[in-house]
Amino acid sequence: MRLYVLARNPTDSVTEGFLPAARRLGLDVTLLTDQPESHRAGHPDLEILECDVRDFRAVISRISTHHTPDAVFTNSDHLQTQTALAAEYFGLPGKDWRAALRTKDKAQMRRHLAAAGADAAWSAELAAGQDPAGLTALDVPYPCVLKPREGVASEDVVLVDGPDQLLKRCAEIQARRPGAALVVEEYLAGELCTLETLGDGRLRHVLGGFRTELSPPPYFIEERLAFEPAHPEPVVAQVLAQLDALGVGFGACHTEFVVADGRARLIEVNYRAIGDQCDLLLAQLLGIPLFEHILRTHLGEPLPDSLGARTDGRARLDYPCAQRAGTLTAAPTAGEVTLDGVQLTYRPLRRIGERHDLYGTNRDFLGVVRATGTDQAAVDRAVADFIAAQHWEITP
Repeated sequence: MRLYVLARNPTDSVTEGFLPAARRLGLDVTLLTDQPESHRAGHPDLEILECDVRDFRAVISRISTHHTPDAVFTNSDHLQTQTALAAEYFGLPGKDWRAALRTKDKAQMRRHLAAAGADAAWSAELAAGQDPAGLTALDVPYPCVLKPREGVASEDVVLVDGPDQLLKRCAEIQARRPGAALVVEEYLAGELCTLETLGDGRLRHVLGGFRTELSPPPYFIEERLAFEPAHPEPVVAQVLAQLDALGVGFGACHTEFVVADGRARLIEVNYRAIGDQCDLLLAQLLGIPLFEHILRTHLGEPLPDSLGARTDGRARLDYPCAQRAGTLTAAPTAGEVTLDGVQLTYRPLRRIGERHDLYGTNRDFLGVVRATGTDQAAVDRAVADFIAAQHWEITP
């Protein structure tokens, strides 16, 4: 069976998750990408075709002139709508392209949730190149959040305290992203959490979620996540109702939300598996073939009524972050250790000798520490001890 995978930058999810799972399922994989050389370096034996994967028409044409597809899949935030349209064109299982568009376009998500009566948050959209001065005439609730309409990974997401700062931040982001539309929206206070789900359009499994600790404002860097096997049932029900309103229910979905006074409100919906190695941890923690299950849904196979997932696992991920711009001159190497029932893995995300600016986003991550066990206190202690014993040095 032929599986087409759409991708841009190489990611751990594809390299360590979905491609090995596809091999275990006996699938013939063709990777479509607009960055072929970066993928060929890590996968010399994989069939890789160059394609403008941002354009669904180019994707359909490239597949049409190659092998007949049995499934079209992506785990990229940027390519869900294109993949859904291609799957629909070939009559294959996939996500509803409308739902993929609603979740990627943050302004459209807010409009749709409000129209459906699921949730109403104040929001305004600034078209690409539009003068932000018009925002000052609106009744903006400060503090507010400014973000790219179709952004990812906390890129250019910032908390704004007043009108002058809003205009300044808009100008800065527009200078960096001249073709990007922006969204200004109400700041939703509360504890930040995630919900991880997997569905086949008929059945939806809740895999658990995470509680997320952020960097100090004005930025929103996800510095630490702790696994939550089961959020309170009323909270889960509220999140699932909002996902239903958006039409989300096929394949993997990573939903970020806040909870305040028992009310759950969506921050954003990433219609794909959670990233930054959390998906690798989730598969290990639950003891299920997570990536195979996700691919099987795109092959048209129904999910089992029970995944047989473990429920006693506890986990934590920490992301040591750069505190200044410069060249990384010292850092720990990749490694794994098991101590007192805790399995800990460290993977560097930046190579020694690389120079970077300070971004105020997930691009400041130097590495990721992920640990699993059955006792949260032991897991937390193992991660804290590991980080305390390491040394990262950045030379200006």
